[in-house]
Amino acid sequence: MNFIKKLALTLIIIGAINWGLIAFFSFDLVASLFGGQLAIGSRIIYALVAISGLIAISFFFRDEDHRRPVAH
Repeated sequence: MNFIKKLALTLIIIGAINWGLIAFFSFDLVASLFGGQLAIGSRIIYALVAISGLIAISFFFRDEDHRRPVAH
């Protein structure tokens, strides 16, 4: 798995955890760490998570089975 995929998946996981905290506890961890939802740090993290989600869409359309070695 290349660096971009790993980074995208890491950011997606961070986003999912943050959404879970919002849903279950009404607590936005990103906003609390970076000074509120409108703070530039929070907005950067939110944007990176969103871009990662868009990158992850491409995972559905990649056929990686052809790269695995076939056992003879």
